This record gives sequence, C-alpha cells and structure tokens, in this order.
Amino acid sequence: MSQYKYKLPDVGEGVVEAEIVEWHIKEGDRVEEDQHILDVMTDKATVEIPCAVTGTVKKIVGEPGDVIPVGTEILVIDVEGSVPEDAEEDAEPEAKDAEVEKKDAVKAEEEKPAAAKEEPKPAKEDKPAPKPAPAKAASRPSGEKPLASPAVRKRALDADIDLSAVPGTGPAGRITHADLDDFIAAGGRLVSKAGGGAGAGRRPRTGVEEKKVIGLRRKIAENMAKSKRTIPHITYVEEIDLTALEDLRAHLNATRRDDQPKLTIIPFLVAALAKALPEFPQANAHFDTEESVLTQYEGVHCGIATATPNGLMVPVIRHAESLDVWEIADELKRLAEAARSGKAKKEELSGSTITITSLGAIGGIVTTPVINHPETAIIGVNKMMTLPRYDEAGRLVPRKIMNLSSSFDHRIVDGYEAARLVQAMKALLENPATLFM
Repeated sequence: MSQYKYKLPDVGEGVVEAEIVEWHIKEGDRVEEDQHILDVMTDKATVEIPCAVTGTVKKIVGEPGDVIPVGTEILVIDVEGSVPEDAEEDAEPEAKDAEVEKKDAVKAEEEKPAAAKEEPKPAKEDKPAPKPAPAKAASRPSGEKPLASPAVRKRALDADIDLSAVPGTGPAGRITHADLDDFIAAGGRLVSKAGGGAGAGRRPRTGVEEKKVIGLRRKIAENMAKSKRTIPHITYVEEIDLTALEDLRAHLNATRRDDQPKLTIIPFLVAALAKALPEFPQANAHFDTEESVLTQYEGVHCGIATATPNGLMVPVIRHAESLDVWEIADELKRLAEAARSGKAKKEELSGSTITITSLGAIGGIVTTPVINHPETAIIGVNKMMTLPRYDEAGRLVPRKIMNLSSSFDHRIVDGYEAARLVQAMKALLENPATLFM
C-alpha cells in the first residue's frame, strides 16, 4: 500500500488559486480514477475536479470557503501498488529523511558509554481504559437558540417539537438525532397550536443563524463591493411607453414558427441597446482604474444578469449587434438554461462589455443597479404596468409603461451622455419599426 498526495491541478489558463465549494467524498471513502470528487470556484465558473487515482481516501485538506493556490496538497489517498510517478518525487525526500534519521539514531546509541545505558525496566501491567461516562445534557440559557443540524431541525418541525425544550448532549449542547429520539420517547412537549383567541400559540422568534459566505455568493459580494468602492455611480431613470412594442411582440409570438422561441421584452432591449451604442462608445467599455486605461469595444457583448439556484450569474450574448431578435431570444434561452443548471462554461460567463439587469414581474418602479465591474454602464429594467396617460388630443388613455433605471460610471460617462443614450433607446423602443431598419 502506498500513499498518493493529490495536489490541486491547474484549472484554467491564468488561474493561480481556487475556492473550495463542495467535497463529494469523505475520509474513508473508496474512490475511482476520474471520479468527480470536488467542486472549486474560479472567477464565476464552477470547475469539477476529478480524482487522479483509484484508492481509499486517507486525508482531506481544506473546507468549503477555503481559497487555495494551484499545486497545494488537497488529498491523501491510499493506493495499492506503487505510487504514480508524479507523487513519487514528493514522497522520496520524506523516505530519505526517515532513513537518515534511523541511521543517526543507531549511531548515537552505539556511541553511548556502557555505564550510561540503563537496565530495561519491567513493563507496567496494561489496565483496561475506563469507560467514558454517559454524556450529560448541557444546560441552555433561556432564550438562546438551540444548536442542531438542518436534518434535526426538519425532524423537529415535522413533529411539531420545540427544540428549545430538548436537552442536547452533543458538543456545546448540540441536539443530536438520539437526543430527539429520547425526547419523543419520553413524551416531550409539543409546540402549542394556535387557537382560542388572538395571539394564541404565537411565540417570539429568537433564532439567529450564522452562515459562511462562500463560492459564487462570495464572488458576487467581492465584485459588488469593488464596484461600489471604486466606481462613482450616476443613475438615470426614464419612462418608456411600450404600447406599440407590446402589440408587435404579441403579433410576432402569435405567428412564430414552431422552431422559434417565444419573445420576451429582453431581446428587444438588447437590440435597441446594440443599435444605440455606436454613438456612445464610452458606455460599451471597460475602465482599468489602476492603469487609467479605457478600452472601448465595437462589438456589443451584452451580459444578462440571471438569477440561479447558486446566486446571480451574468451569461453573455456575444456580438449582439449581429443578431436579430429571434437569434437573441434563442441565445438568451440557451445561456439562461446553462447558467441555471450549472453547466455554463467560463467563457459564457465572462467578457461582457455592458449588462442588462431585470427584476422581471417583481420589477418595482425604480432601481439603482450596480455596475458590473470593470464595465462603465448597466441598464436596469423595471416592471411594465398599464397606466393612464394623455394622448395628443388630450384624452386619458391606458398605456403600457416601463421605467429604465440605468447606472453609469461618472468618471467616464457624463450625465448628459448617459441621458442621451437612454433617450436613444427610448426612441427605438417607442417606435419599434426603427429597430429593423
């Protein structure tokens, strides 16, 4: 039996470190070569790490949330036979050192004076180790949240059991499944049911839960903090009348082919943005603060902020200026599905030059979106509502209204230019035929 020391492999060009997101194995598990054993996070992409050998896991190094450099030992595996070549070099120096230490010890023993050597003492009679005392339930101060795993909490919730009444025998008074079993067997107190008057059965909620921020959520937090810390934002809000566009969208959806996706408002916004941006290149750009370099792009690589089970991701529609609304809708659907299923590639989640963020039906009247660093602009979409507006004849008529809340890097985009860009989008969206000219 030999030991294989597995080091974090290179997970991408230019990547020097990665964050541990989730281990899929534990110490003592049998693993196979190429088995998926670990997820790590680099930038905004999750990378699956395979096992390099077949064997038994002896030691796991690192916990979720730890950021480790490429080449760091993350796993020790017991393998049958010889250690693979890439591990032998690491193991060889240790073997040599052990051999030298052994020889030195023998030599030192031989050089001791005879008088200094002591007669061996008789070995003490081995006594059986005392049995550990049964665990005692830890007392819990009144009002303190009981410690328990999510699985124990779910069992208690399903059984209508108040965990604050359950004695815990685990570390720091943690309630275990066995504690819950004992409590139920003893006919433990149930949570009081509502009834009998106002406020009956209601108890103050005193729970507090600490949760380590790791993985994608940590990356989002770091990026948002950097954006707000380094970019002076200016937010401009304008009302857009989408009545004509909504009539067109309804017609296109009613007459679309079976192989065409259903159109939402987003493809039209992307098309309007791509058509308007050439006149405002400073808003389709990256700004390097440290080098004071502004990189302006001719191609519109539009990021679409997308909510996923793992947090906010920004898949990128590349060269939106070369696509029609049907093609934009196709790409938007494909990227959103890949992001939500966790299968989006790193290149599909990076390289945007400007971003659109939408809260969908939740919307709100106004938002103040945070720029996706190092970009210089972000377009925020609010909820569309039917509101009363006066027409040219002075009559009150229902119109479909939506606000655009857009933020800009005020170091690069002046307020006047920001307003002009939004007004250009407004003109295109309120006269949708111009989008196709």
